Amino acid sequence: MKTIILAFLLFGELLMAATLKHSTINNTQIPFIIEKDTRLPLVTMQLIFQVSGSIEDGKKAGLARLSAKLLGQGTKTLGSTAFAEKLEAKAIHISAHAGIETFVIEVSCMKEYFDEALQRVLELLKDPNLTEETLQKLKIKTLGELEQKEDDFDYVASINLKKLLFANTPLANPSRGTKESIEAITLDDIKNFLATHLVLKRSIVALGGDVDENDQKKINTVLATLPLGKTKELPFYNASDAQEEKTIKKETQQAYIYFGSPYHIHFDNKEAYKAKVATFILGSGGFGSRLMEEIRVKQGLAYSAYARLHLNKSNTYLSGYLQTKLKSQKQALDSVKKIFAEFVKNGVTQEELDQTKQFLLGSEPLRNETMSQRLNRAFMEYYRGFSFGYYKQELKDIKNLSLQELNDFIQKHTEITKLSVSIVTK
Repeated sequence: MKTIILAFLLFGELLMAATLKHSTINNTQIPFIIEKDTRLPLVTMQLIFQVSGSIEDGKKAGLARLSAKLLGQGTKTLGSTAFAEKLEAKAIHISAHAGIETFVIEVSCMKEYFDEALQRVLELLKDPNLTEETLQKLKIKTLGELEQKEDDFDYVASINLKKLLFANTPLANPSRGTKESIEAITLDDIKNFLATHLVLKRSIVALGGDVDENDQKKINTVLATLPLGKTKELPFYNASDAQEEKTIKKETQQAYIYFGSPYHIHFDNKEAYKAKVATFILGSGGFGSRLMEEIRVKQGLAYSAYARLHLNKSNTYLSGYLQTKLKSQKQALDSVKKIFAEFVKNGVTQEELDQTKQFLLGSEPLRNETMSQRLNRAFMEYYRGFSFGYYKQELKDIKNLSLQELNDFIQKHTEITKLSVSIVTK
């Protein structure tokens, strides 16, 4: 028994729950989300800047993404090749990427090289490879990718759906940009974007692995080089309920149908878990979901059909898609609308709820296996204003959810039947 208790205590030291700490730099408190795991000598760090993703592109779609790509080109002093060789020699990985709401610089390495990794990040922040030559190289590559996307009919349909749902908002603009917007981006645009968004007041640090207090102090030296900057409130955009339809004609043998609707529930609503359960049954649960059973299994109209819940700080909506034969395009779309209408009117069955609970609760360990998964979960809990471990309460809520409670919730949200549709067809 003593051996078991000792092993448990040792494991507890190796693998700890997430903790929240702060560093004060230039009179600004920087949150540190720390997920400690000393089983392997590895360190992962994410330097996250809020309200700094594509939602901040302004009139030049693709600006945030192109700015992140430029940070992947090393420093002006060393150039991309020499900088990459320095990282490779110590198996250090540094990357930058821009989402819709955030801009992230990510670092991973062996613990013994973490000091050097931070030095490289410092060099990158102080001396990014901001040259016309680098920018033109990135532009040519990005324009080539966009040209290829013109024949990616899933991409075309999905981009047009966002335009229908979020017209006249930043969310209507493709995060990759357009040919026109990419060509219009200048070096000054990227300089200004980085200077405005990579600042202390928008910073959050997520730190995981074999880490201690000294590592936080080392990161503070990097943060201290950032300009103070300004915070900004993240806007929220409602999806349209106008039920518009847009069709694009292409040389294709299939019809690509993307559909979406508003969902009047915010990310921090106490009933958000009900929306997740409902959407799983409607279309995100694969075989057994309403859309898949009706459209593929019963009618044979598509190989797959799904619906997904988007529950973000800046937007909440439902979207889905399917591909079907040209001749069955109308039948497939009519079936989707009918399934949504019947789902809201009649709700779900006890069997569907039981199967969904079994899957969601049973698969939970698979979503919490790696350091990256645990760190990302801890960050999302903090970012959305929840306490660490909130997901455990959500699992309890799902376990205790009754059929009546779920169906009452579903029947209140008639807005999900107000589908806008984007189609690429022949």
